[in-house]
Amino acid sequence: MELHELKIGKKTARIPIIQGGMGVGVSRSKLAGAVAKEGGVGIISSAQIGYDEPDFETDVCGCNLRAIEKHVALAKQQADGGLVGVNVMVALQHYEDHVKAAVRAGADLVVCGAGLPVDLPRLVQNADTAIAPIVSTKKAASVLLRMWDKKYQRTADLLIVEGPKAGGHLGFSKEQLAQIADASYDQEIQAIIREKRIYEQKYGRSIPVVVGGGIFDRTDIEHVMALGADGVQMATRFVATKECDASPAYKQAYIQAKEEDIVIIKSPVGMPGRAIRNAWLENVQQGNALVQKCLHCIKNCNPKEIPYCITQALIHAVNGNLDQGLIFCGTNAGRIKELTTVSELLRELTA
Repeated sequence: MELHELKIGKKTARIPIIQGGMGVGVSRSKLAGAVAKEGGVGIISSAQIGYDEPDFETDVCGCNLRAIEKHVALAKQQADGGLVGVNVMVALQHYEDHVKAAVRAGADLVVCGAGLPVDLPRLVQNADTAIAPIVSTKKAASVLLRMWDKKYQRTADLLIVEGPKAGGHLGFSKEQLAQIADASYDQEIQAIIREKRIYEQKYGRSIPVVVGGGIFDRTDIEHVMALGADGVQMATRFVATKECDASPAYKQAYIQAKEEDIVIIKSPVGMPGRAIRNAWLENVQQGNALVQKCLHCIKNCNPKEIPYCITQALIHAVNGNLDQGLIFCGTNAGRIKELTTVSELLRELTA
């Protein structure tokens, strides 16, 4: 099966592969710029992106906004005309500010998940930034597209369907994750594709569908393309690349992980998440990861009630302090055996 270019709004990516956004600090300008330069779509995660700014602990919001603009600019310099986007979680405390910062920086698209981005069209008004909501069910896609149509008289430029095998935060309950089989989720993908056709017809334009979650090799890509998808979103495989912004120790955790090391955890965001089992997770289960300071990352977060501070855990991990860190991953992390480069990986996937 031949892979075709991916049209996103008024712009086009030569390769229909979107590198998924990974916070905190795992996908910033170095990784996103490299993917974009090779013809894919590079995505920067805005989640606590300014964690290494000198004044982060005293001005979390300001550092994040400053870092969004800085990393979009750096990625676009590297991208040589390729597409660079920003992933902004709806659950973030300063979600709207992050979207506006991405638009100001000239991001080609904004990707939003971890909640339904009901007001996203308002935040990108009069900008040349495409909008791409992440949905996991036909119901979520239907509700969101209908709402945007009614309230803003516009529709999505791209739909990202994130399945149950994805990494990080998941749009399913723990019970749903146990029940969903590959065949049944294929049907969900096709139902979402049928739903978006209603709005393609109304607005006289294409709404590409990109599928993520468990996409590991060319066979997986061809499988979802056969279902009617226009492209794929991949994150886990991009971690084990030289260009990934995470520390060498973080990448080694992926390379050394076995299938039995991949577990579902409870996140303070209020969703289940998929991660690599390590000493830190054992401490969390024993109640030994008390929150010492709130860094104001998530809406409605009460430090007295959550099992751990997700910001601190993710910062420790990306810096290589794995014994105190949370290592998010996708379901196929255990299949990664070696470090590669973005160029080599994309060549393997598109050959």
